[in-house]
Amino acid sequence: MQEIVAIDFESTGSSPGFNNTPWQIGMVLLRNGKLCPDCHYSSLLKVPEEQPFNPYTPGRWAALRKELAQAPSLLELWPVLQTWFSGRILLAHNVPVERNLLKQSFPFHHFGPWLDTLVLARLAFPGQITYKLEDLTANLGLSDSMASLCPDSMAHDALYDALACGKLLQLILTEPTWRQASLESLSTLKAGKGSNGFPPSKP
Repeated sequence: MQEIVAIDFESTGSSPGFNNTPWQIGMVLLRNGKLCPDCHYSSLLKVPEEQPFNPYTPGRWAALRKELAQAPSLLELWPVLQTWFSGRILLAHNVPVERNLLKQSFPFHHFGPWLDTLVLARLAFPGQITYKLEDLTANLGLSDSMASLCPDSMAHDALYDALACGKLLQLILTEPTWRQASLESLSTLKAGKGSNGFPPSKP
């Protein structure tokens, strides 16, 4: 099975006159559908001091404004990102967010193919009250393993969320009706449809 990189950005949120800008990136590798928690990367990202944060933006950004002003930009991290992305499928929870933030910084690069755990979770676990990543982590019994993986972190930290996204995909791939699914088929699934011969599994 092809290697997968789960990626998460934490971002500033939108404010009048300012783009939504990433302030933290987290990535973790999955190999053969299994999370490789020791193979991970995270970094704060540069946010100019004059850029406001949307006050409803979650995360610990308020305590990090000085560090963020001095952090590297995504462009400066391109040599690292290129190594992580080359030849790998990208995974995120609600792909358009991560994909758009990458395109904002690298408009001439193609990223992907992508897998979206938001889409896959809606198909694999119908009837959930909410499909927010932090709620799925709790409601699908992943909290203890996440506490072991990230004892000093929590939701809305980019590395924590990337690991949670990877754990969620790993769980989905153990569901009986999903075990034989190819990554190519999973990448084409749409929420609300059990297409390509892989019906949603029972909750």
